[in-house]
Amino acid sequence: MAEVDKSQLTETEIRTRYITPALSTAGWPLTSLREEFYYFSAGRIQVVGQKGVRRKPKKVDYLLEWRPNLPIALVEAKDNTHEPGAGMQQAIEYAEHLDVPSVFTSNGDSFVWHDRTGQRPEVEVEIPLDAFPSPDDLYALYKQWKGITEVEESVISSSFYDDGSGRRPRYYQRIAVNRTLEAIAKGQKRLLLVMATGTGKTYTAAQIIWRFMESFRTLNPGKSQARVLFLADRNILIDQTMMNDFAMFKGRMAKLSASRGTISKVANPDDPEGAGSKVVDKSFELYLSLYQAVTGTEEIDNVYKQFSPDFFDLIIVDECHRGSAREDSAWRGILEYFGSAIQLGMTATPKETKTVSNIDYFGDPLYTYSLKQGIDDGFLAPYKVIRTALDVDTFGWRPEEGQVDDSGTLIPDRHYTGEDIDDSIVFPERDKRVAERITEYLKGTDRFAKTIVFCEDIPHANRMRRALANLNADEVRRDSRYVMQITGDDQQGKQELDNFIDPEMPYPVIATTSKLLATGVDAQTCKLIVLNSRVESMTDFKQMIGRGTRVRTDYDKWFFVIMDFKNVTKLFADKDFDGDPVKVYELPPDGDMGDAVEELDDVDETAGEGEDDEGPEQWVERPGARNVRRKRIVVSGQPVTIIGEQVQMLGADGKPLTSSLKDFVRKALTQSYSTMEAFLAAWLAAHQRSALLDEFAEAGAPLEDLAEQYGEDLDPFDVALDVCYDHSPPRHRRDRADAVRATGYLDKYQGQVHSVLEALLEKYVESGVRSIEDIGVLRVQPFRSMGGPMELIRSFGTRETYFKAVHDLEQQLYQEAQ
Repeated sequence: MAEVDKSQLTETEIRTRYITPALSTAGWPLTSLREEFYYFSAGRIQVVGQKGVRRKPKKVDYLLEWRPNLPIALVEAKDNTHEPGAGMQQAIEYAEHLDVPSVFTSNGDSFVWHDRTGQRPEVEVEIPLDAFPSPDDLYALYKQWKGITEVEESVISSSFYDDGSGRRPRYYQRIAVNRTLEAIAKGQKRLLLVMATGTGKTYTAAQIIWRFMESFRTLNPGKSQARVLFLADRNILIDQTMMNDFAMFKGRMAKLSASRGTISKVANPDDPEGAGSKVVDKSFELYLSLYQAVTGTEEIDNVYKQFSPDFFDLIIVDECHRGSAREDSAWRGILEYFGSAIQLGMTATPKETKTVSNIDYFGDPLYTYSLKQGIDDGFLAPYKVIRTALDVDTFGWRPEEGQVDDSGTLIPDRHYTGEDIDDSIVFPERDKRVAERITEYLKGTDRFAKTIVFCEDIPHANRMRRALANLNADEVRRDSRYVMQITGDDQQGKQELDNFIDPEMPYPVIATTSKLLATGVDAQTCKLIVLNSRVESMTDFKQMIGRGTRVRTDYDKWFFVIMDFKNVTKLFADKDFDGDPVKVYELPPDGDMGDAVEELDDVDETAGEGEDDEGPEQWVERPGARNVRRKRIVVSGQPVTIIGEQVQMLGADGKPLTSSLKDFVRKALTQSYSTMEAFLAAWLAAHQRSALLDEFAEAGAPLEDLAEQYGEDLDPFDVALDVCYDHSPPRHRRDRADAVRATGYLDKYQGQVHSVLEALLEKYVESGVRSIEDIGVLRVQPFRSMGGPMELIRSFGTRETYFKAVHDLEQQLYQEAQ
């Protein structure tokens, strides 16, 4: 039999004929090989106008697992025209992401093995195709890398919960769970996980609890079952968690609750409000509770004191950046009481200041999965930033001599800055101007896009509700819940919170709030975040931004917009915005609270007192004061003007562009195409312009976004010629379509083919070249009335001839450029 010329084989054939058999011979069963394993469930979302387009997801060719969800090696395959070690650098990067120690590449002739463990004499070595290491060999290396002993191995060998649906944890969730179990097995008692909002912290917590319970007897010989306490700071978090991610514990879990200072019997999942008994039922394995539901000012109010200090074996603190970060916090008291338990803090935003530290209590993070990583992986939504400058905020304001406020009181003569506005002085016209800009944006995009407006305090939230209601009177008359104030003091608003975060419920649409919606509220379809309050805390900023990071493509939620009226988004430029926290905790001298007083208002211990999600947000005149209604200067009739606006996009590196989008595109595009002739050649040679536009966007030149900023029906092609090569004036899409019709090009087609091409040309006018390259366009009007997609394609002959006709039509659109 003639020898096969490997250089003529595709990569898939190399894998099938040579690599898979080599792995099988080494003892790897097919069940342990995850071929074509996409470890990013979706590629990064590129914002294109008002839509999102996913890039190609990253993948490894083989992920080798010792057992499900414990990968110990990966293999990157190339065709035989490459060297055996080709693609190694990319493979190492993937291995670092996946927390995998052994990395291999192969072209079908041999393997190149890169060892990340440091346990072998050589970092990288080439080995024959028949010398691939066995599962036992690579697992032994993995255990050396992790420092896992035999006793610890018996603990971490517990399996993830499987509900039978085939759902597996995402790679970062798997790493977070595995590292937590490894740390517990090694005897660590204080643990911290940092995971960006929207990345599934509660699902991760559920898997940690499940595996902890499964391995508990190994950890604690003689004990029959584990006792776990899950603490959160909002009622809605507890209820959502019990119904969703913790459903696996039904019948084994209960909610702790306190009502008006009395202790209620622990409820079962079918009776979440309890039966009113004053004795805690201690027969459950898992208890979920609000911090404030088990603490009180009187000893008898402390429900947790009914448990012995050693009752719980594991305590998980959700959103641990809130009260538990402070030493004198009532919440910290719970943790100290159950000091013998393993305690895991989970947060998107660890609090690290001069006086408050999560790291000081829980230790350095076992694992950090940041917002930037989430966006880059496509698990989190990217964002646009619209910065709007108002004259009174930018230049400040000074009263005229003898000017009085709305109450007739003389206004103190001084210069009022942006920090004073909506704090000590109020301009109703400013509220109106902000509401007008929000309304204008929603009317221009989607009037039913869920929107959160963050305000300075409750009175400000009320004023913004009124201003927005007046400007959206048509929708408010249709349903009064179109605009609602959702704050801690408004019972009706809080009752609508569940509806606001429910993707299936259309109302409320716009929610004005202070801090109630800043943390822990899973508003999955929120598309607009309005920053209309001063925010100096990086923790608060991250939490507010986190309300928009969910991706829900089934509800057309691909990205979100941040509308900033207070220049809060300057914090994006802070080196600490994204990534690992840096510990800066400093103890003040005895008796000197210093900056600690400033932190009290940020932590907001008053929020959440009692059974409700939180108590009234206080109207405070100075840090530490409570229930003090602030006297503000109100100046009606003072004109307020928008003096400027800047739209920022995420660059290719995931950071907001610091220069204007026009300048950024010009620089990025001309680096690749220094002359107009080079750009024209690339454009005309492209098989699909949509793919070329994606390449431009990935290189930092989002032409479609720039075209949108022009506010006209311009082709990104013409925008590029205008901005980068001074070829003006740019042509409108209508002009290009009319030019094609004027040449008589379509006349050579007859019947239904002519009708389809004519409709495609009109689609181009409406929404650009990308829409006509998408075969899905045949499912919408006017095509739907012509016939089904397959019927329309058959009128061209074959699928290939249909796409050729579309390509030829595009060439005609850009004919004059040749």
